[in-house]
Amino acid sequence: MTVSRAAAISPPVYTETLPRRPESASRGRRLTVAALSAWGLSELEDAGNLIVSELVANAVEHTACPSIRVTVSRPAPGRVRIAVTDTSSQVPTPGTPSDEDEHGRGLLVVASLAADAGTDLLRRGKRVWAELVTEENQREPWAQPTGGCAGRPR
Repeated sequence: MTVSRAAAISPPVYTETLPRRPESASRGRRLTVAALSAWGLSELEDAGNLIVSELVANAVEHTACPSIRVTVSRPAPGRVRIAVTDTSSQVPTPGTPSDEDEHGRGLLVVASLAADAGTDLLRRGKRVWAELVTEENQREPWAQPTGGCAGRPR
């Protein structure tokens, strides 16, 4: 008789540590496209690229840490989570920009594109994330948002 144990398997993940510089948004977009392409989810590329760009820009603008980590994971079929982790414990809050303001819309853009989004406070910093779902999964009752630790981005 053979006895086997099931091993814990984490969801597929693409991740990269990047310098906290505006140019890192470009590398974050390349990572996002690579992950989505590998998983056959190219339909999410446009929204994914906007989300990773905004999350990286937010980390670059509002933190002082030397590096950030961009992670693209697939917690379920047809669902992708894009996250940016930094060492700041300051939770982001959406802006209330006027029509003339050039800044302050990033988290509003993320919230408008994402099926769910939030901020997870970590022992050393935070992870700001947003989830995208395929059109097919938006109609499935079990593909509803997973709910974040801290809710919508702040």
